[in-house]
Amino acid sequence: MRFSRRATAATAAWVIPVLALAACGPSGGSDGADGASGKVEGQVTFQTWNLKANFKDYFEGVIADFEQEYPDTRVKWVDQPAEGYPQKLSADAAGGTLPDVVNVSPDLAYPLAKAGVALDLEKAAGKYREEYLPGAWKSHEMPGLPGVYAFPWYLNTGPMFYNKDLFKRAGLDPEKPPTTYDQLFKDAVAMAKRSGRKMAMLASTPSIEDFGRYGVRLMNARGTEFTFNEPKGVELLRHYKELYASGALDSQALTAQAESSGRKFQQQSVAMNPGSALDLENFKKEAPGLYRHIGITDAVNNTGKANMYVQGLMVNAQSEVKPAAVAFAHFVTDRKNQMAFAKKVTIFPSTKGSLDDPYFTKEDGTDATRVRVASAKSLKTAVNYTPVLLSDQMKTVLRNAVAKAVQGRQSPEAALDGAVAECNRLLKTG
Repeated sequence: MRFSRRATAATAAWVIPVLALAACGPSGGSDGADGASGKVEGQVTFQTWNLKANFKDYFEGVIADFEQEYPDTRVKWVDQPAEGYPQKLSADAAGGTLPDVVNVSPDLAYPLAKAGVALDLEKAAGKYREEYLPGAWKSHEMPGLPGVYAFPWYLNTGPMFYNKDLFKRAGLDPEKPPTTYDQLFKDAVAMAKRSGRKMAMLASTPSIEDFGRYGVRLMNARGTEFTFNEPKGVELLRHYKELYASGALDSQALTAQAESSGRKFQQQSVAMNPGSALDLENFKKEAPGLYRHIGITDAVNNTGKANMYVQGLMVNAQSEVKPAAVAFAHFVTDRKNQMAFAKKVTIFPSTKGSLDDPYFTKEDGTDATRVRVASAKSLKTAVNYTPVLLSDQMKTVLRNAVAKAVQGRQSPEAALDGAVAECNRLLKTG
């Protein structure tokens, strides 16, 4: 249920055993519309990921509605724990026991698509494409493969919180937070200078998402090599080095995790930090002084597109009930059912028009709606910046390279060249 790239650490470990299926298994790409056409009948096995404990009634209702609409079908719902989920998918794929419809994130869908185990929905269900936000539909495109390998399901993103009081004290307009990186860098340096280096704008170094939002090309078109060391990536890292030297980047940013940067913001030591509705509620309870000065804006970007976290429903290309499996995956992810789910938990629908619903556009004065409205607005054009092939090990490589460059222990060019070389090595060796 979480959107913190919950499986990427384990994904690399199971890419090789799953890809071994490609040599002998059927191709999802070649089993397009033919295998998915026909009468909607039979038993569909539907697997989710850590959802049953909190949403049992919702899913049982969706299943009952589907079976009523398609009386020749039955749906068996299986919910797996988050612990070991990637390994479970790998074992089922290798053993030929993968369920008909499977809850996946893009990084989990990739090895299954590469092995031919995931059905190409561009071919099998392309008629539904226009029902979804373009960025959401494209989120399950896979590097080096034609097609789309899961129906987009629920989405999330995070707004940027900023401290209006710190902006005002630094002589910055509290009603005009930075929206581009150029403005961010300019305001950050001004804040540090005017405060005598007592106020920093940020408490964390750039992640792969920042490189994407900055406009850096992260991988080549074929998905065979990382490219975030291109000149624009070097340019971003040079800016962060300058921020660190000027005091605009918190001194502990090189070792900070998301939690510690959040604490810095709550203590009013830094002026901007990404967050969620839960953070806003915590500020109200635990840091009322900060809460009185909270501003909410979109995450800074140069592309005009926010970052999107996405979950999807993949159809097993080897399913014996593909017409029913495709129909059910589409049913769960249609506008009506996604809207109903979004009203039970803080997620957002991937269907076109849903984010224009008053539920996502009208504030009622509560913290939840303040963040919900801001997030929904940015999701309309959002994209998933994190490459599906970027493992947690690779993220560590990038984080270490960024730290070296920001500290001046290595030039930004050398640091990123080294990180790209190591990530490409890891990509080739699996």
